[in-house]
Amino acid sequence: MTSNDGPDESPRAALAARLDQVERLLARTNQLGQVSHSVLGGRSRWPVILAVVVAIGLQLALPARFTPGHRAVPVLELVLLIALVATNPLGKRRRARWARHALVVFTAIITATNAWSAVRLVQQIIEGKQDDALPLLTSGAAIWGTNVIVFGLWYWQFDRGSPLSRLSGGQPFPDFSFPQRQSPDEAAADWEPVFMDYLYLSYTNATAFSPTDVLPFTPRAKFVMMIQSVVSLITVTLVIARAIGLFK
Repeated sequence: MTSNDGPDESPRAALAARLDQVERLLARTNQLGQVSHSVLGGRSRWPVILAVVVAIGLQLALPARFTPGHRAVPVLELVLLIALVATNPLGKRRRARWARHALVVFTAIITATNAWSAVRLVQQIIEGKQDDALPLLTSGAAIWGTNVIVFGLWYWQFDRGSPLSRLSGGQPFPDFSFPQRQSPDEAAADWEPVFMDYLYLSYTNATAFSPTDVLPFTPRAKFVMMIQSVVSLITVTLVIARAIGLFK
């Protein structure tokens, strides 16, 4: 009996292993299609688009002296956003890769624009050129709000490689530890962070100047959060201090 069962069990085990491999490949292909659809073609893109529109609107609301090119750059950002949403590259997987690279470049442009505005604001405060409290507070709030959105976009894009990499399992080690991962009994088994989770992370880091419920794991996550905290601290401290002096 033992000698007869041996040859039969080996092909069965090999067949079962092959079937399991095929199931995993099919599941990953389905995930890639879902992620590709979510980046440019699904409902989950709308929070990202809305956040970017708000950031551009805040930049347009700034006084011309705080906006590079007298609002020419924010207008260019709006044109690029429309082109990014309207363009429809062929192939879902290719679409996801194209969208990722385009969003990185686009986020970098918004980041540079907001950094320029922050530097101009700090420069004018130091030189004593800001003598009206209300424009000072509104400009500071616009730059701070844009800062929150921009870093939320960065966190969303680089955690575990990208949104595509997160759902496809390409990078198993996270850059951030969310509480849903720390308490798996209180979240769905297939839970994955979405853009709003990263926007909340950015907001809490900009207000508390330190991690709250989401902890950075990797050096790059800690470095980016540190930069955001420094920018937020400098902007808030200088603006509020100058505004209090003007009110007095």
